[in-house]
Amino acid sequence: MSTQMKSAALAIVRRLNEHGFQAYLVGGCVRDEMLGRTVKDYDIATSARPEQVQALFERTVPTGLQHGTVTVVVNRVPYEVTTFRREGDYEGFRRPAEVEYIDSLLEDLKRRDFTMNAMALNAEGGLVDPFGGMTDMNERLLRCVGAAEERFREDALRMLRCLRFASEYGLRIEEKTWAALQACVGLLQHIAMERCRAELERMLGGADPNRALELLAGSSALRHTKTDIELAKLDGIPSESWPDLLAIPSADERLVYLYLRLGLEASAITEDLKRLTFSNAQQDAASRTAGAHRELSASAAGGASGGNAREAWIRALLRYGADALLRLRRLYALDGHRLLGLRSLEIMDEARAAGEAALDAWILSGPAWLEAVPAGSLKELQVSGQDLVRHLGDKPGPWTGLLLSRLLEETALGRLSNDRDTLLTAAMELYETVQKKEHA
Repeated sequence: MSTQMKSAALAIVRRLNEHGFQAYLVGGCVRDEMLGRTVKDYDIATSARPEQVQALFERTVPTGLQHGTVTVVVNRVPYEVTTFRREGDYEGFRRPAEVEYIDSLLEDLKRRDFTMNAMALNAEGGLVDPFGGMTDMNERLLRCVGAAEERFREDALRMLRCLRFASEYGLRIEEKTWAALQACVGLLQHIAMERCRAELERMLGGADPNRALELLAGSSALRHTKTDIELAKLDGIPSESWPDLLAIPSADERLVYLYLRLGLEASAITEDLKRLTFSNAQQDAASRTAGAHRELSASAAGGASGGNAREAWIRALLRYGADALLRLRRLYALDGHRLLGLRSLEIMDEARAAGEAALDAWILSGPAWLEAVPAGSLKELQVSGQDLVRHLGDKPGPWTGLLLSRLLEETALGRLSNDRDTLLTAAMELYETVQKKEHA
C-alpha cells in the first residue's frame, strides 16, 4: 500500500511540475522515508495556488483553503497539497493570524518545527535539506528549525510534539531546544486539552512510552496544561520504578496502569479523563477496571486465597464485566505486586503471602474461571424478572432486581445450576430475605 501511495503522490508532483509549478513531497513522509519507516500518508507542497490545484485534478476537497490546503483524492486515498506559504504573527500561541502565499520552497520549509520535518523530495527523489535534517537524524538529534524559543512561542503544541518525536524516534533533544522548551513550557496552558490528549495518546501508544514518561517528568509538561490533571503527579514516580510499558498491549491499558500506579479511585480517574477529553467509552473502560482493582485489592489485603480468590474474581466479574478483569489480569501479570501493595513494608509476612497467592491465582486461573462461569450476566440467567413475578405472585418492584442479582451471584459462583426450575425454587427460598433487605 505504501508503494502505491508513494507512486500516486509522485504522480501528483509530476502533474504539477508539467503545468509549470514547483512541487515536492514534504514533512513527515520524507522523514520516515529517509529512516526506512512505514509512511502513513504523503503531503505535498507546491507553488500552485489552491484554485490552480483544484483545476488540475479531478477529485479534490477544499479541506483547508484558509491555510492553502487542498486534498487531492486518488483511488480513494487523500493527499494534502498545500501552497508554499509564509506565516504572519501567531495568535494564542497556536495558529498564524494570516498566511501569505509565496513561490519559495526554502521560505516554506523555514516555518516548520524541527529540522527532520523540514526536508523535501522532488519528483526524481532528490533530497532538499537546507537545515541539516539528515545530519541531525544520523546523529540521533532533535533540533528546532532556527531559534527554538521562537518556534515554541509560535505554537506551544510543538513542545509536546518535541517530547513525542524524541521518544518515538529515539532522539536526544538538542541543548538549546531543551532549554527553550523548559523556558516556554508554561505556554501549554494556551493549548486545547483535546490537542494535549492526542499527543499524550500518541506518546503512550508509541515506540517507547517509558522514554515519553521520562521526558514528560523532566519537562513538567503535564503540570502546565490548561486544566489541572491528576496525571501531572506521575513526575513524582521515579523512572526506574516503571516496568516496560510496551508489555502492555495498548495505549488505553497503559493509561489505566498509570492511574492505578497513582492510586486513584474510579471516580477520580473518570473526572481526569473527562478533563483530557477522552471518549466516554475510554472513561467507562478505565472506570470499570479501576473498580474491579479496588475490590480485588481489598480482597488481597484481607488475605484472600484459594476459593476466596475465585469468589472475589467472580464477584468482580458480575459488577465490572469480563473485559475489565482480563485487562486487569494483564496489568497484574506485569506489575501486580506493586499495584496491590504487596511490596509495602507495612504488610505482615502472612498477609503478604496470602495476597501473593491470590495474585498468582488471578493471573494463572482468572481466564479459566471466567470461561467456566455458567452465567456472567442477567442476560445469561435462565429466569427473568417476569418469571419471578409470575412464580412468586407479587407485584414488580425493587425486590425483582435484588433477587435476580442474588440468583446470578449464586449461579456464577457454582452454588446453583443455571436452569429455570432450580432458579425458581431457589427464588422462593431467597424471596423473604430479599424483601427484608429491600425494606431495611
